[in-house]
Amino acid sequence: MPRARTPLWFSLISIFVSACVLSASSNAQQPTAGEFQVKAAYLYNFGRFVSWPSQDGSDATGAFEICVLGDDPFGPTLDSTLATGMIGGKSVTAKRISKPQDVNSCRILFISSSEERHLKEIFTTLNNASVLTVSDIPRFSERGGMIGFVIDGNRVRFDVNLASAQSARLMLSSELLKVATNVRKDSHSESLR
Repeated sequence: MPRARTPLWFSLISIFVSACVLSASSNAQQPTAGEFQVKAAYLYNFGRFVSWPSQDGSDATGAFEICVLGDDPFGPTLDSTLATGMIGGKSVTAKRISKPQDVNSCRILFISSSEERHLKEIFTTLNNASVLTVSDIPRFSERGGMIGFVIDGNRVRFDVNLASAQSARLMLSSELLKVATNVRKDSHSESLR
């Protein structure tokens, strides 16, 4: 079945089920290739469950860009996952960026764990830009990020900071929120140290 015709809820549930069957060798200290395949699939599907303001500048590029800031933990996995993807009638592409100032055409920004000590500066630079921020940095959603990957047993799951997404004028589908392990609704985020 082509991706464009698959119901949104079914796609997200399918990714969740795939995450549940990761091998027992997967753990938080040593991510496996399978873990990053699941995370790449989540990144693609997040784009199908979020609405961006129509007037933002990222519409001009002609592509739906999922960007990686910092060290790229995905390698070719992200590119192959996105290769035939379409979101909102646009082809989905991966882009690697080295500084948050380059985020202008990104719809989704995966912030690598290599950037953890720069989170405060990254969030300040983004300044509520309409970019969905995602990371596997510990407590990312508590620290002001929008979606934080967490490992629950051997499964890749995610937390959502709804207040951060709303501040950036992003609308997250209720279907996405139902699958999250935790949805933070208040605007109080943990101090960034």
